[in-house]
Amino acid sequence: MFDFNFQEIQPILKVENLNKLFGFNKGCQNINFELFPGEVLAIVGESGSGKSTLLNSLSGHEQPDSGDVIYHAKNEQDYSLYKINESERRLLMRTELGFVHQNPRDGLRLRISAGGNIGERLMAVGERHYGDIRSKGENWLEQVEINSDRIDEQPRFFSGGMQQRLQIARTLVTHPRLVFMDEPTGGLDVSVQARLLDLIRQLVQKHQLAVVLVTHDLSVARLLAHRIIVMKQSEIVETGLTDQVLDDPQHPYSQLLVSSILN
Repeated sequence: MFDFNFQEIQPILKVENLNKLFGFNKGCQNINFELFPGEVLAIVGESGSGKSTLLNSLSGHEQPDSGDVIYHAKNEQDYSLYKINESERRLLMRTELGFVHQNPRDGLRLRISAGGNIGERLMAVGERHYGDIRSKGENWLEQVEINSDRIDEQPRFFSGGMQQRLQIARTLVTHPRLVFMDEPTGGLDVSVQARLLDLIRQLVQKHQLAVVLVTHDLSVARLLAHRIIVMKQSEIVETGLTDQVLDDPQHPYSQLLVSSILN
């Protein structure tokens, strides 16, 4: 499915000795990795392994106790996410970074229109022309397989799958280069999950997105990710190419995870 050679490319994200703990082995610690433009990295592990804490620390939502998260921006400058000031971090989070929540209601304003949700993100990066904003809203609704005729409807009247697609449109409308996804298909019916996963894969490839994806579902990781990080009790216990880890896991915990979906 994928044929990428990242050796000659500047990493879009570097994580160095990252630690965020809430108690004994709760959170994440000793985290080191690089992510490259256009690469999808899945973080897997059981509930409580530290996946969500790591994702929040990487995305600017939760200050780590120590370590560094370095983002390589469009302007070819490196920014330490927690050493720049708050306004600089917020600007990066509006323009070059995106976040897709597991529950789309956390990423949407349910009582303003679908177009208003998309337009709000555009206005946050300086767009003001109503016609242009509405046109981009209609375009992105179509890209996420929502009929553009529903642009004036409030998302509280949408299905769960449609709300998630709208959240993705709202996130991607400003063309971020790096998107964080927290269980984006969690809680949806199997048939809805399949359509959404296919859509996410298409959008990632079309827009050459780098993605950090948290999932407990190894089939989702296999479908979407180039590489996998396996976490247990706040630490990375195995990492590698997706097919290598899933077909020939080396760590006993990775073997247990894989065997649990095969049995």
